[in-house]
Amino acid sequence: MNAFKNALDQLAIAAKKIDLDKTVWEKLKNPDKSIQVSVPIRMDDGNIKTFEGYRVQYDNSRGPYKGGLRYYPKTNINEVKALAFWMTIKCAVMDIPFGGAKGGIKINPKQLSNSELERLTRVFTRKLSQDIGPEIDIPAPDVYTNPIVMNWIMDEYSKIRGHNIPAVVTGKSVENNGSKGRTEATSLGGAYIIKKLAQKLKFNPKKTTVAIQGFGNVGYNIAKFLYKSGYKIIALSDSKGGILDKNKTGMNPDNIMETKTKEGHIGGCYCVGSVCDCKNYQRITNEKLLQLPVDILIPSALEGVIKKDNGGKIKAKIIVEMANGAITPEADKKINRKHKLIIPDVLANAGGVTVSYFEWVQNRQNYYWGLDEVNEKLKQIMEHSFNNVWEIRQKYNTDMRTAAFILALDRIQTSIKLRG
Repeated sequence: MNAFKNALDQLAIAAKKIDLDKTVWEKLKNPDKSIQVSVPIRMDDGNIKTFEGYRVQYDNSRGPYKGGLRYYPKTNINEVKALAFWMTIKCAVMDIPFGGAKGGIKINPKQLSNSELERLTRVFTRKLSQDIGPEIDIPAPDVYTNPIVMNWIMDEYSKIRGHNIPAVVTGKSVENNGSKGRTEATSLGGAYIIKKLAQKLKFNPKKTTVAIQGFGNVGYNIAKFLYKSGYKIIALSDSKGGILDKNKTGMNPDNIMETKTKEGHIGGCYCVGSVCDCKNYQRITNEKLLQLPVDILIPSALEGVIKKDNGGKIKAKIIVEMANGAITPEADKKINRKHKLIIPDVLANAGGVTVSYFEWVQNRQNYYWGLDEVNEKLKQIMEHSFNNVWEIRQKYNTDMRTAAFILALDRIQTSIKLRG
């Protein structure tokens, strides 16, 4: 799968809808800058090992580049370019004054010690030190990175510059100039979108079944938010497989996380403390979970899980794309032909970059907000963006993804033209 080709296909669909200026279209076909570096580090056994790192800065017409940094063994330049493009669109959809970027190191972080990961991060930061900064490009956590990694980047960059610069990255620990609410922001933003959707379509959360693929930070937290709102979480999965509630009564995600913490995977039973029910719950594959006849399906793991081969088998009425690029363009077409509703990644999971923006603002002002204030500001932006996309969907009689791209491209085009 070529993720970047998929991204450009999505661009083309929306560009044709609004007759996008050819100069702007041509500009958006390629990133402003692609950086590839070698990252040599000394391993704990004394040997030197070199890893491959990337940073793609896609477009900064609307503000500094902004995007996550992943440590993942399948990371490649096409994937990073696609993710940087989607971040450009996402920031424009949310009307946040950032452009798009993405980065990654081709590595399995589970095979490195904590000290090796720290050395890796600091070397990578030094390699990128002339290309990142609060007014240039602001990295953030992504797959297999976290606040600790962001703390290391901030510390190393600050040492290079000779003074403390917290705004160089977002997603830091709260105790290290991070923002309250950032860890769960992506999931809470998605929950706000689903709440608006329930109001529009008038469905009852207590009668709504949900399946969630992916049980990392995003999957776990959105499961918690939806469970607390009364939704019936009937299926959950991690990279090793999932669990299905055959009676559709719903599962408490905290109990599933307790099982995963103890066993290393979700398991085929539903456990509360030491008591497990293996009769009414069964183990299922990730592929099976995607094809369940639920009301809402939430892919929240990696890109390209719903593709040409299985797109026509999706039975869910609504798909909320919490993972970036979870649905390929070929699958998009198949699902839309069945009149199912897709809430695209550039809207559904934009809560993360929105609170990252809040963190950047707080760092720049050296004035910090309480959790309630962060969440209320996030709610307002998510709901406003949802309403904008919904209105464009109706105006152009199109799907939500194309509507979101139309909104973003119009804003990006305006910025480019105004700058001359």
